[in-house]
Amino acid sequence: MTKIPQRTVERFFRYCQFLHNRLEAGSDHVFSHELASAVGVSPEQVRRDLMNFDLKGTPQRGYPIKEFLAELYSHLESSALTKMVLVGVGNLGKAILSYFLKRRPNLSIVAAFDQDPEKINRVYSGCQVHHIGQLEKTVSREKAAVGIITVPASSAQEAADILVRAGVRGLINFAPVQIKVPAGIFLEQIDITLSIEKVSYFARKSRLKEKVK
Repeated sequence: MTKIPQRTVERFFRYCQFLHNRLEAGSDHVFSHELASAVGVSPEQVRRDLMNFDLKGTPQRGYPIKEFLAELYSHLESSALTKMVLVGVGNLGKAILSYFLKRRPNLSIVAAFDQDPEKINRVYSGCQVHHIGQLEKTVSREKAAVGIITVPASSAQEAADILVRAGVRGLINFAPVQIKVPAGIFLEQIDITLSIEKVSYFARKSRLKEKVK
């Protein structure tokens, strides 16, 4: 596959996440129906995806997880190290730093930034925190490709602008505000509050339907 559609890329990374979890749990093989159930797709979709991989499984044991991961990463071109930086070392920022510590060898948060004097020059989960004023210089020097934004909404656009000027090619924005980026910059907006409100809405609707029955 030369160009993978965005939905397929997301699905492949969900496969990777599940397979890593299985490895950490001590498993060395996985069945396609387990993958389908865990990722939330149909068994038919998994079988279609498997047609793209040079994998040999057996009905008794399934597919070897390490070989499966190697095939996925070869399609996703994820074997090389991707450097990332994080802007905003609050509770969410710290949680993200902790999550990535030694969990994904091909993804590394090389620096974090904040303007709080109590956080600057400290180390959280192995990552040095710098003053926000050093962001552009550090990103350029490290050649970081991805920026993670976990600042308040009022500061998100400014952080995005600095990251883009410094040369990042992708942004993940956790701030509860829509930001704008130039063409050619991949942007992922993750609004946690919006997701909670959406789930709460459908939970209420489901409860009302149960009462009507």
